[in-house]
Amino acid sequence: MTKILTGGVGKVEVARAIGKLGIDSLDVVASSDMDAAMKLRVGQADFYLGTCHTGAGASLGVLVGLMGSAACHTFGRSVPTEEAISALIADGKKVFGFSMDQIDAIAPLMARAIAARG
Repeated sequence: MTKILTGGVGKVEVARAIGKLGIDSLDVVASSDMDAAMKLRVGQADFYLGTCHTGAGASLGVLVGLMGSAACHTFGRSVPTEEAISALIADGKKVFGFSMDQIDAIAPLMARAIAARG
Protein backbone atom coordinates (compact mmCIF):
# COMPACT_ATOMS: atom_id res chain seq x y z
CA MET A 1 0.00 0.00 0.00
CA THR A 2 1.35 3.42 -0.97
CA LYS A 3 0.70 6.17 1.56
CA ILE A 4 0.05 9.69 0.30
CA LEU A 5 -0.19 12.57 2.74
CA THR A 6 -1.97 15.74 1.69
CA GLY A 7 -1.35 19.17 3.13
CA GLY A 8 -1.89 22.85 2.71
CA VAL A 9 -5.11 24.79 2.35
CA GLY A 10 -6.70 22.22 0.03
CA LYS A 11 -5.58 19.06 1.83
CA VAL A 12 -9.10 17.75 2.44
CA GLU A 13 -10.13 18.42 -1.16
CA VAL A 14 -7.07 16.58 -2.52
CA ALA A 15 -7.76 13.59 -0.27
CA ARG A 16 -11.39 13.52 -1.44
CA ALA A 17 -10.48 13.85 -5.12
CA ILE A 18 -8.09 10.90 -4.88
CA GLY A 19 -10.48 8.89 -2.73
CA LYS A 20 -13.20 9.22 -5.38
CA LEU A 21 -10.96 7.35 -7.84
CA GLY A 22 -11.23 4.17 -5.78
CA ILE A 23 -7.61 3.09 -6.25
CA ASP A 24 -7.24 0.36 -3.63
CA SER A 25 -3.44 0.47 -3.53
CA LEU A 26 -3.43 4.07 -2.26
CA ASP A 27 -3.93 5.20 1.34
CA VAL A 28 -4.56 8.96 1.38
CA VAL A 29 -4.50 10.94 4.62
CA ALA A 30 -4.82 14.69 5.23
CA SER A 31 -1.85 15.88 7.28
CA SER A 32 0.13 18.89 8.41
CA ASP A 33 3.35 19.76 6.62
CA MET A 34 5.53 19.11 9.71
CA ASP A 35 3.94 15.73 10.36
CA ALA A 36 4.29 14.82 6.70
CA ALA A 37 7.99 15.73 6.64
CA MET A 38 8.69 13.57 9.68
CA LYS A 39 6.72 10.61 8.29
CA LEU A 40 8.40 10.85 4.88
CA ARG A 41 11.84 10.99 6.47
CA VAL A 42 11.31 7.79 8.48
CA GLY A 43 9.48 5.87 5.75
CA GLN A 44 5.98 6.02 7.28
CA ALA A 45 4.66 7.74 4.14
CA ASP A 46 5.63 7.66 0.48
CA PHE A 47 4.42 10.95 -1.03
CA TYR A 48 3.17 14.38 -0.02
CA LEU A 49 0.82 16.53 -2.11
CA GLY A 50 0.62 20.12 -0.91
CA THR A 51 -1.67 22.89 -2.07
CA CYS A 52 -1.74 26.64 -1.67
CA HIS A 53 -3.22 29.53 -3.61
CA THR A 54 -0.37 29.76 -6.11
CA GLY A 55 1.27 26.34 -5.84
CA ALA A 56 4.62 28.07 -5.93
CA GLY A 57 5.91 28.07 -2.38
CA ALA A 58 3.73 27.90 0.68
CA SER A 59 2.52 24.46 -0.32
CA LEU A 60 6.05 23.08 0.08
CA GLY A 61 8.02 25.51 2.26
CA VAL A 62 8.50 23.25 5.27
CA LEU A 63 9.03 20.15 3.13
CA VAL A 64 11.75 21.78 1.03
CA GLY A 65 13.48 22.86 4.23
CA LEU A 66 13.33 19.43 5.86
CA MET A 67 13.49 17.08 2.87
CA GLY A 68 15.69 19.11 0.54
CA SER A 69 14.85 20.54 -2.84
CA ALA A 70 15.93 17.36 -4.66
CA ALA A 71 12.88 15.54 -3.23
CA CYS A 72 10.43 18.32 -4.07
CA HIS A 73 8.71 19.72 -7.14
CA THR A 74 6.07 22.37 -7.61
CA PHE A 75 3.80 22.58 -10.61
CA GLY A 76 2.68 26.08 -9.67
CA ARG A 77 -0.40 26.79 -11.72
CA SER A 78 0.45 24.50 -14.65
CA VAL A 79 -1.15 21.10 -15.24
CA PRO A 80 1.43 18.41 -16.01
CA THR A 81 0.90 15.28 -18.02
CA GLU A 82 0.82 11.89 -16.32
CA GLU A 83 4.05 11.09 -18.17
CA ALA A 84 5.75 14.19 -16.73
CA ILE A 85 4.64 13.18 -13.23
CA SER A 86 5.93 9.63 -13.77
CA ALA A 87 9.30 11.01 -14.87
CA LEU A 88 9.52 13.17 -11.75
CA ILE A 89 8.66 10.19 -9.53
CA ALA A 90 11.30 8.08 -11.33
CA ASP A 91 13.75 10.91 -10.62
CA GLY A 92 13.11 10.55 -6.87
CA LYS A 93 10.58 13.31 -6.25
CA LYS A 94 8.28 12.53 -3.31
CA VAL A 95 6.86 15.96 -2.52
CA PHE A 96 4.66 17.86 -4.95
CA GLY A 97 2.96 21.23 -4.77
CA PHE A 98 0.21 22.72 -6.87
CA SER A 99 -2.43 25.43 -6.70
CA MET A 100 -5.85 24.92 -5.20
CA ASP A 101 -7.65 25.72 -8.43
CA GLN A 102 -5.84 22.80 -10.11
CA ILE A 103 -6.86 20.10 -7.57
CA ASP A 104 -9.50 18.50 -9.81
CA ALA A 105 -7.02 18.22 -12.68
CA ILE A 106 -3.76 17.36 -10.90
CA ALA A 107 -4.84 15.16 -7.96
CA PRO A 108 -6.20 12.36 -10.22
CA LEU A 109 -3.10 12.55 -12.45
CA MET A 110 -0.86 12.27 -9.39
CA ALA A 111 -2.85 9.36 -7.98
CA ARG A 112 -2.78 7.40 -11.22
CA ALA A 113 0.97 8.00 -11.75
CA ILE A 114 1.76 7.00 -8.17
CA ALA A 115 -0.41 3.87 -8.37
CA ALA A 116 1.15 2.89 -11.71
CA ARG A 117 4.62 2.84 -10.22
CA GLY A 118 3.60 -0.17 -8.11
